[in-house]
Amino acid sequence: MSTENKKKHCLFSSMMARLWLIMMALVIFTIALMWVIQILVLERNYTKMAIEGIQERLEPVEEQLNSEDLADNDQLIPYLSKTINGKLMIVDSEGRLEAIYSYGHQLDIDEDEKNIKPWQNIRDSEEYQSILDGESFSREVRERSQLISYEIGIPVLYNGEKEYIILTQNFTELNQVLDMNRRQLIFFSVLLMIASAILAHILSRKFTKPIHIIKGTVDDLAKGDLTAVPNLKLNDEVGQLADSVEELSRALRRVDDLRKEVIANVSHELRSPLALIGGYAEMVRDIHWKDEEKRTEDLNLIIRESKRMSEMVNDILDYSQLQTGYLQLKKEWYNLYEIVESEIMFCEPSAREYGIQIRYVSDETEIPVYVDALKMSQVIRNLLYNALNHTENKKEIIVSLKTGEDGCLVEVKNPGNPIPEEERELIWERYQRSQHQAGRREGTGLGLSIVSTILKAHGMTYGVDYQDQMTVFWFRTLKNEEEK
Repeated sequence: MSTENKKKHCLFSSMMARLWLIMMALVIFTIALMWVIQILVLERNYTKMAIEGIQERLEPVEEQLNSEDLADNDQLIPYLSKTINGKLMIVDSEGRLEAIYSYGHQLDIDEDEKNIKPWQNIRDSEEYQSILDGESFSREVRERSQLISYEIGIPVLYNGEKEYIILTQNFTELNQVLDMNRRQLIFFSVLLMIASAILAHILSRKFTKPIHIIKGTVDDLAKGDLTAVPNLKLNDEVGQLADSVEELSRALRRVDDLRKEVIANVSHELRSPLALIGGYAEMVRDIHWKDEEKRTEDLNLIIRESKRMSEMVNDILDYSQLQTGYLQLKKEWYNLYEIVESEIMFCEPSAREYGIQIRYVSDETEIPVYVDALKMSQVIRNLLYNALNHTENKKEIIVSLKTGEDGCLVEVKNPGNPIPEEERELIWERYQRSQHQAGRREGTGLGLSIVSTILKAHGMTYGVDYQDQMTVFWFRTLKNEEEK
């Protein structure tokens, strides 16, 4: 594509140019419609009304023309010539012109050739035969579709003989008025085109300006400037788009903060077990390698920290795969009561270290659910770890299962202060820690984000409440009918 063609393409592909063209197209359509109405409707109506006016003025004397001798009424011919804006011609039975009247006065047909020109045109027309045959006629004389005159021929009696009168209505004045209207219409059309082009340019520019601002903001966001916002206050769809971009900017800033927090937390979480593993490994090598009891204790700690690191890496991988859709759930029918019971047994050793008791309450012991058992175990374990991290020593955690028509409600309750309202949505994000925690670090730090991701993948509802001075994390399984 050549440079010139590229410029043309860019010009007509811009929204401002397209809006300008659309508005101008509407203006051109309006002008064209005005011309159609003027020429095909108004001008034809003017002509039609003029012809009907002639016919209406002849109606009062039509009976006299058909029954009386014109010579007996010397006022009739002057009246007829005044009635029409043209000429009255009297023709004998042989088709010869005898007299011409105009506005009540008889004209000299010998001295002024201009006076007999209308008669010459009639004599050269097809209607001349109607005059010779003594028949009535009427015709419209046009030049280039413009009506020049209207003629009516009527057989009459004059001095007892058959004569013929021809009334010709000249439309010169009407045509002058119509021409003046057309010239005025041309002037107003040009004026309207110029004014519309300027106004269309201003309006299209005003309309596209906020869009360019929004585009610039999005470009800045794409380049990494997450503080960029449109700063537009409009009460229309463009304003809604600007608000959405501003909301996107805030969300990206929050995601960026979370990214930095993830890096910091992952570094911290990995550094701690690595330091312990390294320190106790050196201790086993240098000090306790001969003391079997101490060596075993140190090796158990190394193994426990290694497992915690492995869990953290697995949680990060599972979270990423679930978020991107690469990890597919393997659903089968399982007993939810047994899944929860198994995870409680797994977490009880950690709970006993802090003197915390886990109480398990359930309506039934057979609760069939169609789930990925491994992922649901992760959900229960992470909720238990979260409760352990936020429960004071020697307190009680309650795990309850309540079956109902709309599924099974699973609740994990721990005593403590309520989570602030503004944090209840944020705690489900990765590495988002509530500030009221008890300082323990059971789990990997990704617990609640793993919980929300798995429950969303299962289509289950979940949330957190505060009841009876206890924080309640809950989720509800689907009804059997829906799961099938």
